[in-house]
Amino acid sequence: MLPPELVGQQMQFDRVKRREFITLLGGAAAAWPLAARAQQPAIPVVGLLYPGSSKEFQSILPAFRTGLDESGFAEGQSVAIESRLAEGHYDRLPAFAADLVDRKVAVLAALGGLASAKAVQVATTTIPIVFVVGSDPVESRLVASLNRPGGNITGLSLIHVQLAAKRLALLHELAPTAEVIALLENPSNPNPEARELRDAARSLGLQLNVLNARTEVDIEAAFATLVQQRSSGVLIASDVFLSSRRDQISRLAARHTLPVISPFREYVTAGGLMSYGVNIQDIYRQAGIYTGRVLKGDKPADLPVMQPTKFDFVINLKAAKALGLTVPLIMQMTADEVIE
Repeated sequence: MLPPELVGQQMQFDRVKRREFITLLGGAAAAWPLAARAQQPAIPVVGLLYPGSSKEFQSILPAFRTGLDESGFAEGQSVAIESRLAEGHYDRLPAFAADLVDRKVAVLAALGGLASAKAVQVATTTIPIVFVVGSDPVESRLVASLNRPGGNITGLSLIHVQLAAKRLALLHELAPTAEVIALLENPSNPNPEARELRDAARSLGLQLNVLNARTEVDIEAAFATLVQQRSSGVLIASDVFLSSRRDQISRLAARHTLPVISPFREYVTAGGLMSYGVNIQDIYRQAGIYTGRVLKGDKPADLPVMQPTKFDFVINLKAAKALGLTVPLIMQMTADEVIE
């Protein structure tokens, strides 16, 4: 037993040791969550490359996210998305693709057409790629075949090019006396629609003129040229930039009383006359699903290139009336949607 004069010293010593122990214990407890978080694997990053504007991108991104979610990946929780938008400047795509490769993303999603797909194809042969293009991916040398793409790349083809002849036939049906038809395309975006359309136009006894537009000013100039060439109708090529200018194109078509057909329904809802093509929202949802499958471990080489089987024909009767056109009843009956 300690002498009385040492009991107080022992009690003070014990209190100091207890405080030190509690402090040490508290510090360790605070560190445990940090250590646990540090041990958790980083979520995969999907790199999105898109040639169009942020406004257009925001119109398709929700559909892509929905597809990812259907595959079990929620943005911010189990997957991150990093985007690069060219804002219509297609020459920026290669640098943006290289930047996403440097970020070591888990999957590259090349959206918005062949230019994006080509940019990422050149940038990497190892990172998996999912594309959305309007042309034939075999002819464009993106894949070896539709069923067995090979390499690190697969995706979806909207087959817009193959549908170009059908759009020409619809335009000719609405304007049967037309002799000159024009194709408006973006020369920055490689697209073989003109080649497909020339044969189709010849078989209908039509002259096809091809006009280029890569800026808003170019579109204005192109419509002025259309008037000079006495064009009786216009086909809009599958292109993100041209699609983003649908309001401007609709106004010019109304001003010059020219019937116009586009691959995209969004053109008709903006006041345009007709469209024939795929549901673009569903396409990007499918792209999200394919990206999710790749994240889960499926190899692009073994995932067949998807092609749509349903195409929507949409007519705007109000626009037709403003153009002085009468839409035949049979055409209205075959349309998937008629906007009054």
